[in-house]
Amino acid sequence: MTDPVSSKGPRVVLVHINFHNARFDEELDEFRHLVISSGLEAQNVITGQRDRPDARFFIGTGKLEEIGECVATQCAELVIFNHELSPAQERNLEKELKCRVLDRIGLILDIFAQRARSYEGKLQVELAQLQHLSTRLVRGWTHLERQKGGIGLRGPGETQLETDRRLIGKRIKTINSRLEKVRTQREQGRKWRSRSGVPVVSLVGYTNAGKSTLFNRLTGAEAYTADKLFATLDPMLRKVEMVPGTSIILGDTVGFIRHIPHGLIQSFHATLEEVKSADLLLHVVDVNDDQRLDHIQQVNQVIEEIGAGSVPQIMVFNKIDISESIEVRVEQPPGEQIKIWLSAQIGAGIPQLKQLIGDYFRPDHQTYVLHLPTDSGKLLARLFEYGAVYKEEGEASGGWKIQVNIEPSSLERLCREHGQDLAMLQ
Repeated sequence: MTDPVSSKGPRVVLVHINFHNARFDEELDEFRHLVISSGLEAQNVITGQRDRPDARFFIGTGKLEEIGECVATQCAELVIFNHELSPAQERNLEKELKCRVLDRIGLILDIFAQRARSYEGKLQVELAQLQHLSTRLVRGWTHLERQKGGIGLRGPGETQLETDRRLIGKRIKTINSRLEKVRTQREQGRKWRSRSGVPVVSLVGYTNAGKSTLFNRLTGAEAYTADKLFATLDPMLRKVEMVPGTSIILGDTVGFIRHIPHGLIQSFHATLEEVKSADLLLHVVDVNDDQRLDHIQQVNQVIEEIGAGSVPQIMVFNKIDISESIEVRVEQPPGEQIKIWLSAQIGAGIPQLKQLIGDYFRPDHQTYVLHLPTDSGKLLARLFEYGAVYKEEGEASGGWKIQVNIEPSSLERLCREHGQDLAMLQ
């Protein structure tokens, strides 16, 4: 079946095969989004159904002919499969279709290459690309030889394939050596943060859940944000005061995605170490996403894989501004995961999230419900300044009913300073 779609960039034909997959439609939508995020122009989406992949072409000969006709008709330059292809399958398809063929991993790596900005990020992307493409050497790697000077490089009796493999192996070794220095620097930074006693909170979540927007809202930073998959690739760390007296180091990380290859996770090991060493994870979820439960499961699976499964989480259901039926709220069932619904885009629920984080790292605080008379305006202002007010509403008497979370001794001191008896306010 062929379905036309459009974007911008080189002409591409997409292929997505259903192997009795209950999430076929959802994965197809994500595939389209990946392609658009990469800046490619997809002329058609070809779908089909099989019991198992064909060893030679991954697809059957009938579907191969359909794709070939579509490539010829649309003058497509590239065919992308939303599946992982073996090197042999990729080569066989390219020979038959007479154009480049890319699999899902190659597409993700292409997006990563576009997003990487830092020295570390570029190294990690190049390492992942080399490891993935080292098995696909038939499609010339001679450009690596030209970069090294060419003449005198090739050993006696070496074929071009052997030369390419040796060049790639040498480059991988060089990148790993440089990344090891980066890991050492990161480890020193983590040790320094541990000695300083400042807790580390990492943002995690499925790609495009709004992590960078939340990061910017909490820190005042200007991290790149866009409605694209993997808009953020390079990790960012910022120190920020959640509530008076409680500061944290907040980290933004690369978004996760389903079917992420193990090798890709290993390539980004240095970045993901920040998640593993965090004191708390903010698991950001797009509340409007119909696949959010599946995405939560996918993210938790990666968190387990990198050894961060024991790190506590606060579930942050983001983008409530898109839905009129969802309001800011917090759920704190005893002994269960804390959940909060907010909008990082407009700032709704951000004070409550800051209070939750502050409370997590200040377990000596207690929650009080206070009834302040009309002459307690200065005390109310001071409580707001202190970041203790969790909820406020007016009373018929003209005063205020407020819910605060604060250390008992601090509340008693503030009441005394403003001539109020705490016992009379409760």
